Amino acid sequence: MSLAEALGYGEKDRLLIVNADDYGLCHSVNAGIQQLLLEGAVSSATIMMPCGWAREAALWSAQNPQVDVGVHFTFTSEWDNYRWGPVHRHGSTASLVAPDGYFPNGCADFEQQADPAQVREELVAQIEMALAAGMNPSHADNHMGSLYGLATGRNFLPVVLDVCASYGLPFRLPRYLPDEDGQVAPPELSEKAKQLAQLADSMGVVILDYLVGLPFGLQDGETYDSFKGSMKQLLAGLRPGVTELIIHPSLVTEELRAFHGQPLKRGMEFDLFRDDEIKQTVKQEGIRLIRWSELQKLQRGRAGYSK
Repeated sequence: MSLAEALGYGEKDRLLIVNADDYGLCHSVNAGIQQLLLEGAVSSATIMMPCGWAREAALWSAQNPQVDVGVHFTFTSEWDNYRWGPVHRHGSTASLVAPDGYFPNGCADFEQQADPAQVREELVAQIEMALAAGMNPSHADNHMGSLYGLATGRNFLPVVLDVCASYGLPFRLPRYLPDEDGQVAPPELSEKAKQLAQLADSMGVVILDYLVGLPFGLQDGETYDSFKGSMKQLLAGLRPGVTELIIHPSLVTEELRAFHGQPLKRGMEFDLFRDDEIKQTVKQEGIRLIRWSELQKLQRGRAGYSK
């Protein structure tokens, strides 16, 4: 049985989750994502628990349980003027940090140096921080793909999936990596993706069929209209099954400009799924918007999860 059928949809239905990543990064991101969640312009969001504005995001999410908010597992810290580090406080995190005490800037350094046992402790600490704020996380995913081994081939997904299974959280992992535009992971990893999907299945963790997104940074000559055109093309090409589409929306403010290297692109992504043309494309294509909580209900039902 396909994931779509297991969720109660048809085998040929094109089901889409639009997730707002980087919730909790700063107040400007929080304000933008909260607006999109309340408007129903996005399906869900995921919080970077180590960041300075994560508590605001988590408390708001606890007060608005009608929206889907998960945990954005964070092990990298990419901006020069704004850094963050582990939230685990009861043991060593030495293998997780750079010499300055913050998470590494990039995935390669993290993948090469991280101790899986310390990764596990930090994963649990980030989830527990969300729970302590009163949240009921709907799912989990990963900031910058640091846990997938994309930079060096050294992944931490067995640990991640084990933690997600214990907390009843579906996880952002695509089962299929077709060779076409919009794919977040390279198609040459398709065989590895199949192996990891089998591991997820064996551990009872529900994962995606497909994962898509457009380039993070502003492209040469890119305008809002050209960006919107690219998104229309991506939406038209969605395959049957469950697809997650990643965006990183924010209000564009002086706060965001003070540290973020792509503030204008973040503003474009805030506007995109509020745009009537994008809404019309979704409707015309017969795409059905679904939520991570549907995948979580399936996972917990199969496992008899009672927490």
